[in-house]
Amino acid sequence: MAAPKGNRFWEARSSHGRKPLFAKPEDLRTACFEYFAWVEENPLYCSEKVAFKGKATLVEIPKMRAMTIGGLCIFLDINPQTWENYKAKEDFFGVTREVENIIKTQKFEGASADLLNANIIARDLGLADKRETTGPNGEPLRIITQGMTAKEAAEAYAASLDSE
Repeated sequence: MAAPKGNRFWEARSSHGRKPLFAKPEDLRTACFEYFAWVEENPLYCSEKVAFKGKATLVEIPKMRAMTIGGLCIFLDINPQTWENYKAKEDFFGVTREVENIIKTQKFEGASADLLNANIIARDLGLADKRETTGPNGEPLRIITQGMTAKEAAEAYAASLDSE
């Protein structure tokens, strides 16, 4: 049976929509720090062959796990848009900024210490090895040389000159 026209049954609800998972910024901070602890306590593992006294053995080597906003959202059981919504709330801004800075720093330092793949982390963080030079007309030319040999970079530069 359909509800009668003009009803206002919805006004009888005690609340509208789901309650936020984190009511206070400190609740969110605590949950994020639990994720950081989980990342530290649960490294990734790779297998390496180790030889000792002529006997080869396969050994599990712990590897640093990179913190990510995606991983954090999975851990918190929220979707990335919910994280963005928390970032937009004035009272949660400080916590979300702090958490994102911790994650960025962990990835940067892990890559700097060669514990994480530097190329992947550089791309994730929006970093690139760029050199700026000027073309024949004096306007700046940007050539991205990351992952290129000197010869490849020179060829890319020469090709940019040919295209003018």
